[in-house]
Amino acid sequence: MSSSTRTPENYIVIGGSGFVGRHIVEQLLARGDTVSVFDIVQKYHDTPFYTGDITEEDQVADALQKSGATCIFHTVSPPHGMQDPALYWKVNVDGTRAIISAAQSTGVRKLVFTSSAGVVFNGGDLINVDERSPAPENAMDAYNESKVKAEEMVLAANGVKGLLTVSLRPAGIFGPGDRQGITGFFDAWQRGQTHWQIGDNTNLFDWTYVGNVAHAHLLAADKLDQVPPADQVSPEELAQLASKHLPPITLTTGTIHVPTSEARPLGPYVTPPAGAEEIEAKWRDPNFEATTPRVVRRSRFDQFSENGLSGAATSPLQVAGQVFFITNGEPIYFWDFARSIWYRFDKHYGTQNFMKRPIVVPPTVGLCLARAAEWWGWLVGKQPAFTLYRVRLVCRHKWHSIEKARRVLGYEPIVALDEGIQRTVDSFVQWRDATEGKK
Repeated sequence: MSSSTRTPENYIVIGGSGFVGRHIVEQLLARGDTVSVFDIVQKYHDTPFYTGDITEEDQVADALQKSGATCIFHTVSPPHGMQDPALYWKVNVDGTRAIISAAQSTGVRKLVFTSSAGVVFNGGDLINVDERSPAPENAMDAYNESKVKAEEMVLAANGVKGLLTVSLRPAGIFGPGDRQGITGFFDAWQRGQTHWQIGDNTNLFDWTYVGNVAHAHLLAADKLDQVPPADQVSPEELAQLASKHLPPITLTTGTIHVPTSEARPLGPYVTPPAGAEEIEAKWRDPNFEATTPRVVRRSRFDQFSENGLSGAATSPLQVAGQVFFITNGEPIYFWDFARSIWYRFDKHYGTQNFMKRPIVVPPTVGLCLARAAEWWGWLVGKQPAFTLYRVRLVCRHKWHSIEKARRVLGYEPIVALDEGIQRTVDSFVQWRDATEGKK
């Protein structure tokens, strides 16, 4: 949606000093929007800043009133992997409750919540799952348990006291400014542990460049109130939504030329087929478009099938009150992603830490070692780096369908996976080299 057709908003990014929040701020500023930040610590000085505790409703409400906010981006959460369940509950649950109440009491119209794809992870394989997948009865850890509860509150608040809400579920966020995931990969590289591999590396895994995550947040905010109510959606509009062909995401791989009956290489033949020259000419023409549109075929289990659309609790064209998976749309084998990072570290620092033959540890052995590490960490009072959750995570298929985000939000990743990895490593080594130089 262009700036000329968007309703002017006054944005506030709660957690705008953090990883995802900062990228949202930068994209809002880049398109000329009015934006302010609410956080505990001020790290940047290019927007109005309000300091406070998100668990204190009066502090949040005060910032909303002073900033004149009409739209909230709620990105605050402690990082994953901490050993303090009470902190997750306080920030993610009590904090979200306070933000919702403050938004409703001050008349804010929109709330975009940063959830996590991890809310549906049950320790097993997740293969191209969509938003209908339920959260497990028992969450894998305190982080995901608190995210599930926070998301439930956000969705329940939709339409209450004029507030429209939406929840986004990014998967495996990485990018410039990341001080958690990329640091873990760097530590393994620095210790010379890149040859250890848990599992056979045949499991596809979703990662999402942080700039794409921020882009999705802006799209969700723009479209929260830009769609007709459910009772005004015609069957024709639903059919058009479901039948539109979505091209493959080829940011990293490049465009793949698919042969068709109208345009193809002819290969060996005894007698040329009718129109042989025309068929080959169309194949060589990069701008040729087939006259026959691609057909979208669906099964009854598809969320955009006739059964899926008719059984949806809310209109599929409605953004408010819904959840969306957000990824790069380029699932990759887990250890291939890690090695693409380690390769770049070697290249930058002129080392060969990464060039070792992999030692493959079966998942069952990894789980036993992780259990022992957790037990030892509990015994000595230290947080283990090797946990059951992480072993399950790196050994399982974990990739998600983003068809709903593409069709309803108009989301398309804008930065390729490979380019995102390069940007992330460049940013990290620049930050680390500067930090080391100050010591």
